[in-house]
Amino acid sequence: MPAPQRSDVRTDARIEHLDALRGLSLLGIMLVNIGVFASPWWGIGLDPVHADPLSRAVDALVTTVFEMKFYLLFSFLFGYSFSLQQRSAARAGEAFAPRMRRRLLGLWVVGALHAVLLFHGDILTTYALMGAVLLGLSRASERTQLRIAHALIAATALGWGGLGVLAWADPQALADPAATAAQAQTILQGFTGAPSQVLAARWREIGGTWPILLLLQAPCALAMFLYGLIAGRREIAARLDDYRPLLRRLRIAGFAIGVPAALALGANALWPVSEAVQLWVLALSLLTAPLLSLAYAACALPWFARGGARLADRLAPAGRMALSNYLLQSAVLAVVFTGYGWGAMGQATPAQAVAIALAVFVAQLWLSRWWLRRFAYGPLEWLLRALTIGAWPRLRRPAYDNAR
Repeated sequence: MPAPQRSDVRTDARIEHLDALRGLSLLGIMLVNIGVFASPWWGIGLDPVHADPLSRAVDALVTTVFEMKFYLLFSFLFGYSFSLQQRSAARAGEAFAPRMRRRLLGLWVVGALHAVLLFHGDILTTYALMGAVLLGLSRASERTQLRIAHALIAATALGWGGLGVLAWADPQALADPAATAAQAQTILQGFTGAPSQVLAARWREIGGTWPILLLLQAPCALAMFLYGLIAGRREIAARLDDYRPLLRRLRIAGFAIGVPAALALGANALWPVSEAVQLWVLALSLLTAPLLSLAYAACALPWFARGGARLADRLAPAGRMALSNYLLQSAVLAVVFTGYGWGAMGQATPAQAVAIALAVFVAQLWLSRWWLRRFAYGPLEWLLRALTIGAWPRLRRPAYDNAR
């Protein structure tokens, strides 16, 4: 996100709190993504190796609190940043659409490379495609944008719920445990083999992942883009006191509605009943997770502005270079868990995986602060900025230029 042009303290605080929330989102996303790197059983069944109560409890906690919530929170912030970039283009006296098209194209290329080389669950290509749709919808009225966002969430949930009805009407035989174990072994061998085998395994996984991203994550991400765009145009983060009643309603509704659904998602991950129930719980989560994500934001932003200012100061640098940190997370986890490096997939317990994620994130907090003292942008943020404005922006801060 471009640095703010205005110098007033209120605007600076708004940007820092949004960046802090983005940094917090990065942690939540990594706590979910590390499961894909760490376990060959992720998404296909319960891991019989790490079946102790602590491992099951950690899996349930991550699923309940983080899964399907933090990428939506990140999506909300994407939409909010979209509004800030519109204002930045207006201040520069330049047309916004060409700038954003170049930015989205760059984001798609980075995401495609990320998916092929590091992580088949990449969200950046989806963001780029949905960002193009957002650009087309950005001139619609706020009422129309809200209706579209609501409809996207409802239609996605209804679609997956309908699949649950079909699964209930025509139940399939449960997966053969031996076949599932063989599938997990194939995944393990592929991702812990030579780098060429890792690339081949990731390419196979992309084939099964992209339909899920397009049919599940993409419409919900676009809905959150629209909510974020509206919030950014209203400058809610800069006017928290003016929107205190709205934030209170979001917290009450988000936790009252979202927490039971999140608990159901966690319970279903531990005690799967049937494919139909699994799809119905997924549909319920799709319907309620956006509201719970907004409740998270409605809690975090006012807290950052008051008692949590010190934590916001620690998180904000990581959020300012979120794209670079997102890819760095994947690179580190690929080295730890795949044949690119140590090949530790299948060896770490869920608790150990969470500990690794926390350690990586703490290191990123320090690295981000160190980097931004010397440079104006993260490395990939600088590249996207160059594509956006069609020129090479200054990377090093003037003080460090003079110190050389």
